[in-house]
Amino acid sequence: MTEDVQINEGGTLRHLLTLENLSGDLVTEILDRAQNFLSVGDRRTKKLPLLRGRSVFNLFFENSTRTRTTFEIAAKRLSADVVNLNIATSSQSKGESLLDMIDNLVAMQADMFVVRHADSDAAYRIAKHVPKGIHIINAGAGSHSHPTQGLLDAFTIRHFKKDFSGLKIVIIGDILHSRVARSQIHVLKALGVNEIRVAGPKVLVPEVLTEMGVTVYNDVDAAIEGVDVVTTLRLQNERMKASLIPSTQDFYKDYGLTKERLALAHPQAIVMHPGPINRGVEIASDVADGAQSVILRQVTFGIAVRMAVMSLLQD
Repeated sequence: MTEDVQINEGGTLRHLLTLENLSGDLVTEILDRAQNFLSVGDRRTKKLPLLRGRSVFNLFFENSTRTRTTFEIAAKRLSADVVNLNIATSSQSKGESLLDMIDNLVAMQADMFVVRHADSDAAYRIAKHVPKGIHIINAGAGSHSHPTQGLLDAFTIRHFKKDFSGLKIVIIGDILHSRVARSQIHVLKALGVNEIRVAGPKVLVPEVLTEMGVTVYNDVDAAIEGVDVVTTLRLQNERMKASLIPSTQDFYKDYGLTKERLALAHPQAIVMHPGPINRGVEIASDVADGAQSVILRQVTFGIAVRMAVMSLLQD
């Protein structure tokens, strides 16, 4: 659906809307570029001039801490002018449509929009609507996709595991409502990972995922056995129309990542989580804070990955 909008005629990236059908070569180019940006955070002056004079508008229609903040940091490190629009106090509350809002912001000479929206096609509709030369980055679309999270997850895995071939990876939790899970699966498939497992309660793990080439488990212990990477996901209660599990205590007992469960994985396995963490629900504190956890490293890597995406779009 998005490939014709996302990719220019010459095969270069115009917008980043989804990781679905993105080539492994293009993903690797983004990861390599992010690797080059990683050292910027170690400098005394954390600035590069690549987006000097460009205006980046952050439009977050849903709450965010890590994604919104790291996009702002990334844009500022590239010397862009950043505008964080407060949606709650914008004219959306007066009935202004999404595309009318975009037209007005384009008239303010925006160069790039970073968009998070509950509607899965909002970023796509904006991308189709804006004039050529303006770029859209999907910062989370409903339960559908979160491409920069998928990219930073891939970057994290490559950083610690060096090579994707032969890896066994499991994603545990609320898969049904997770845009992170879908994006992670798409990017790992593009990079050649053959064994991707998903695990969780039957009501939260759609069987349709088998069509994406993953193996579905309802027995979380079997899913974790021997894996190299464990990603845990929170319960997205805000997207559930009704409670789909008896209680958070039951979920933790049956699917929470504890030290005992983690011991079933490869001894050198890493633990990831996109945040926010709900301790004692999907993950134990001693795992989240333990030696195998790379959760905070994911946050740091997210700055470099988002710098890479923005700089690539503006090339």
